[in-house]
Amino acid sequence: MQDGGTARDQNGQPAGSGYDQVDATVFRDTLARVPTPVTVVTSHIDRKPHGTTVSAFSSLSLEPPMILVSLDQNSDLLKVIQESGHFGVNVLAAGQQGLATQFARKGADKFAGVAWYMDHGAPRLAGKGQWLVCRTDQLVTAGDHVIIIGLVVHADTHSFEPLLYRQRAFGTVTHLRG
Repeated sequence: MQDGGTARDQNGQPAGSGYDQVDATVFRDTLARVPTPVTVVTSHIDRKPHGTTVSAFSSLSLEPPMILVSLDQNSDLLKVIQESGHFGVNVLAAGQQGLATQFARKGADKFAGVAWYMDHGAPRLAGKGQWLVCRTDQLVTAGDHVIIIGLVVHADTHSFEPLLYRQRAFGTVTHLRG
């Protein structure tokens, strides 16, 4: 306590005076230590596919079945999803780092040289991995991103290990113990 009993935070500011923001580097480094599944989210306009690598992906609800993904507000894919009203989520499997890297880069034709096909109305990457097709249910602007809440209309599962991203590197987990 300073100044006649006013509580102060560690920077000498009045306590409870508002929200402090964590340093951006500390925030990124903290989240880099949390493993996330690597996904390539896809959509299309007139069968011209668009996609990008996304690590902000999560299940949301079982009843009804819903997931969420997050895209930068300036994302070209976001514009396609807003127009089309649907999207696919390719949950990549171990060994698919090349796809993750290709779809993470900037550029118009990320599908060049990539095997894919339409599956339940969305572009699906060929090969192993989990697959979800969603109808866009809600768009929520949050900071510099838009959270897309999708109602899952189709799912296809395989028994492959998922590709994970942690500490700015790809990896996987072969088993978990409780």
